[in-house]
Amino acid sequence: MKYKRFEDLPVWQAAMTLCERIFSVTEDKAFGRKGDLRSQLQRAAISVSNNVAEGFERGTTRELLTFLYIARGSAGEVRSMLLLMERLGDFAHLRSEIADFKSQAESVSRQLRAWADSLQNSDIPGRRYLTDRTRRAAEQQKHAEAFTAKLDRMVEEGRKVKAEAGGGGGTSEI
Repeated sequence: MKYKRFEDLPVWQAAMTLCERIFSVTEDKAFGRKGDLRSQLQRAAISVSNNVAEGFERGTTRELLTFLYIARGSAGEVRSMLLLMERLGDFAHLRSEIADFKSQAESVSRQLRAWADSLQNSDIPGRRYLTDRTRRAAEQQKHAEAFTAKLDRMVEEGRKVKAEAGGGGGTSEI
């Protein structure tokens, strides 16, 4: 599936949900005595979705990759602060929420990594570099690959039919 807007990206949506939940929990009174932690946790959570959005809007695969890794780093920063919160007695009553947040941040991080891995193996430099000619060439390549795959399936089906008919001893091509 091709996404035209960053708002439609599942990883951006997951990062926004994490951010919303972080903002909600930081209203807890335990953060009153830990203002820097509250602010930093909120900023790191915002950074995840913002970097996905910025990278997506840049229009090049290379820049998108850079921002995905920055977003992944911010997700790690969120997890690190959550681990600190687990160690501080002031947040003992939030242990369940903290565990959920860590799991959610790890999920976002895995999604970012998988997307980055797929982009690193891509030959497409990004939307900014696409012209009508390169779009047509990419479309023709896609059709050619689909046609070749269909031919391969037909040859395999022919071999199976021949084998079932009792002619499986030979090595001739169909």
